[in-house]
Amino acid sequence: MEYDFTTFVERRGRDSLAADQLPFEGVRVREGFEPIPMWVADMSYPTAPPVLEALKARLELPSFGYFPMSEAYYDSILSWQRRRNGAAALEKEHIGYENGVLGGVSAAVQAFTVPGDKILVHAPTYVGFTHTLENLGRPIVHSALVRDENGVWRMDYEDMDRKLKEHRIHLAIFCSPHNPTGRVWERWEVEKAMAVYAANDCLVLSDEIWSDIILPGHTHTPAQLVSEDAKNRTIAFYAPSKTFSLAGLIGSYHIVYNPYLRHRLRRQSSLSHYNSCNVLSMHALVGAYSPEGEAWAEQMCRAVDENVTYAVDFIRSHFPGVSVFRPEGTYMLFLDCAGWCRARGESIGALLRRGVEVGVVWQNGEDFIWPESIRMNLALPMAKLREAMERLQKYVFL
Repeated sequence: MEYDFTTFVERRGRDSLAADQLPFEGVRVREGFEPIPMWVADMSYPTAPPVLEALKARLELPSFGYFPMSEAYYDSILSWQRRRNGAAALEKEHIGYENGVLGGVSAAVQAFTVPGDKILVHAPTYVGFTHTLENLGRPIVHSALVRDENGVWRMDYEDMDRKLKEHRIHLAIFCSPHNPTGRVWERWEVEKAMAVYAANDCLVLSDEIWSDIILPGHTHTPAQLVSEDAKNRTIAFYAPSKTFSLAGLIGSYHIVYNPYLRHRLRRQSSLSHYNSCNVLSMHALVGAYSPEGEAWAEQMCRAVDENVTYAVDFIRSHFPGVSVFRPEGTYMLFLDCAGWCRARGESIGALLRRGVEVGVVWQNGEDFIWPESIRMNLALPMAKLREAMERLQKYVFL
């Protein structure tokens, strides 16, 4: 079955942060320009039909009382992880519900560190990690990614090792695939990172929420599966929310093989009495992780890949001074605008504002701890993407 990735879902006034808000105070879209939301990491595609079918089936029962997590929920995760990630040893007991990946990260940080303990993360850094750790009083130590001679983002293992030792860090956050750069780490890269963590007795929180949005030619390697040691020192977080645009339903899950880590995480998560699933979220996951949902996800990845090819080629051809790495996963594009800004003596803030004024609603990359950069969401119909790029060429990158 062929699914629809050409229809633009108009979400203004319909419960949408991306469509109803702008990321910069005091900036408005000028009259005559329809806003194109390209900032918040959710999709402008219609939700996957298998998900909608699962929700409609549940809505036929006119009752929404207390409920247990179903066997279908766990079976769906087991099947999905085994066939897509090779998690042959995964069992139901290793899986636990989380109210969002950041909720799980927050619980794990509180379970295994105390206020004042430093946490290692890579830079650029997902803004959600920054806010969560700052709120919890855990100082962040950044290990900057570096771009090799081909412009590919790489981890600096020597820098990681030095900072883990220097700051006596025993908990790190690993983002795989990486947000915002779009790197899909190769197996040897994950193995080397996990070896550095192991050498420093460092617990790893692996955010793998983007692991199903892998573009052609690349393969996701779960951090837990590169070695027995990695399996026992890693808490991994997953969700169908990015892949199937279900963020508004709330619903993530952890995979923890080590029983001690699992007990401590679940104990911390239970303390608030808020870490419980919505019944519709449970049924949405079952629909998403069905064979039909998987077929939809594969087609979605191909649609995103076409958008990535167009956007990267257009930027490289028309915006001199803007450097862009072709993402290998996720639907986010990260623009390094330092060369463009310096050549014209213009700030990244002014550049961002001009884009929003003509309806290209993108995101300040400096929030991701990288100077003079912009993050763009490419999960939208090609026609809208072309319109956005043409506006940038005509009105913004002058």
